[in-house]
Amino acid sequence: MRVSLFIEPHRGATYNTQLRFARQAEDAGFEGLLRADHYRALTPDPGLPGPTDSWITLAGLARETTTLRLGTMVNSATFRLPGPLSIIVAQVDQMSGGRVELGMGAGWVEREHTAYGIPFPPVGERFDRLEEQLEILTGLWGTSEDETFSYDGRHYTLVEAHALPRPVQRPHPPIIVGGRGPRRTPELAARFADEFNMPFKTVAETALAFDRVRAAAEKTGRELTLSAGIVVAIGRTDAEAARREAPLHVKSVLPPEDPVVGSPARLVERINEMHEIGASRVHLRITDMDDLDHLDLIASEVLPQLSR
Repeated sequence: MRVSLFIEPHRGATYNTQLRFARQAEDAGFEGLLRADHYRALTPDPGLPGPTDSWITLAGLARETTTLRLGTMVNSATFRLPGPLSIIVAQVDQMSGGRVELGMGAGWVEREHTAYGIPFPPVGERFDRLEEQLEILTGLWGTSEDETFSYDGRHYTLVEAHALPRPVQRPHPPIIVGGRGPRRTPELAARFADEFNMPFKTVAETALAFDRVRAAAEKTGRELTLSAGIVVAIGRTDAEAARREAPLHVKSVLPPEDPVVGSPARLVERINEMHEIGASRVHLRITDMDDLDHLDLIASEVLPQLSR
């Protein structure tokens, strides 16, 4: 089982906080660190000191870590144009020596768009834009250095674009498509993704999502890594676990989740259950990035049991 960490810096985290967390995660033996792509907190609290941009942060982390895989879970298709995004991701992949992963989603939080003047089209158009972005990204990265790439879509048009710079990972950095959508999300994952991620739901709900992706992938003849997001609040004692659980009860626009609260053994059990339904990777969401002891506890009490 591959184990990565997932963080939400929009809750309030400086670059230095994220760097400290990333270095601790790398030293503790986690495979990767992926971060959410939001420009404001999803709770009434503004999330001081404020948001940090995903790819600026990842570029910095790329130069200050050596083995940790780095990426987004997931980029909002409304935030960036696909042509410049291909340059950004390829450059950070070079800066990391080939350790970048690109998660892509349609975007869903209207108030962060209106707060910063970002257009927020209806959900159908957002998925249409996501589809075109995936076509453009894979098209650019699949174009040889001596050729150019053009694209004439409903929302984006590219004319003789040089597919430069080149990412280190070929044919491109792993693409993750994640989300709870029952129709278009599985279809897009089956066409473009290397990994499908179901975020923070029950084992039963995750199993249904995996089945939808498998059915879609049969039609495209592609195989995907299946991964599950798990919200984690564990402790050596009940009191310690309860302290880590407390932030999960803050009012938020997030849909209902199914966190693992309690002992390390409960987390091992949940990860094994996800493995049984087909997950070969899990992304553990840690709420408090200053709580490095939480990482150490998972590394010492959970990761060794998974390796066995």
